[in-house]
Amino acid sequence: MQKLNNQELERITGGSSTWVALGIAAAVVFLAGVIEGIVHPKPCS
Repeated sequence: MQKLNNQELERITGGSSTWVALGIAAAVVFLAGVIEGIVHPKPCS
């Protein structure tokens, strides 16, 4: 096994960004709200 120095560690790329994770979470929450509104409609007061 080879140990990496700091320069090699900084060049490693991959994974997903925070913005992608936040976008997916926002889409899931929005769709859950839409489904909740369809299944349990509440009249305007």
